[in-house]
Amino acid sequence: TADWLPPVQDLSKQGNSLLYLCDDQQLLAVFAVADKLRSNTASALSTLRGMGVETHMLTGDQEGTARYIAKQAGIEVVHSALMPDQKAGLIAELTARGTTAMTGDGINDAPALARADLGIAMGAGSDIALETADVALMENNLQKIAELICISRVTHTVLWQNICLALGLKLIVFVLTLSGHSSLWAAVMADTGASLLVVINGMRILRHKLQIAP
Repeated sequence: TADWLPPVQDLSKQGNSLLYLCDDQQLLAVFAVADKLRSNTASALSTLRGMGVETHMLTGDQEGTARYIAKQAGIEVVHSALMPDQKAGLIAELTARGTTAMTGDGINDAPALARADLGIAMGAGSDIALETADVALMENNLQKIAELICISRVTHTVLWQNICLALGLKLIVFVLTLSGHSSLWAAVMADTGASLLVVINGMRILRHKLQIAP
């Protein structure tokens, strides 16, 4: 009857997925099932936004459920009622605009994980999600994604520093050798010294990792 409609709509808006029990004539019952948002999800997504990361929700759930969860998590862009191929297609569109990372744990997420520039699977996810993803988080903690990005950025910076350092020292010795102001010992020191400096500079990443660990 029409009396069923308002409470059913309210249940959907409150983030529940609805299951309907019927016989041949009528609706007998409605079961409301909902996932509980993890306590650190909102703060993790807030950290990502602070790092300049644009966040989207891609889900197969109905729109009311998706928007309710997205509001709690602080996600503004919501794509609901998506099939696996639609998730992959949407990731392809986002990839055309910039670098994308897809995080998921289910079988339905596998095509999107494969299509993204970086696929991140949750540690307790399905086997196919873990096999498809580029990175697997050992904990079901979205805060680890911010740590992953942070460490990656530092590593990228240190790599360029090491390349410039190693090649720069060799270039200096090469110029000195051509001008007749260098020696064998200078060349040895430039090679060995550069290796030591590269190792020492690279170890800064370990210190940074300790600083951001929870």
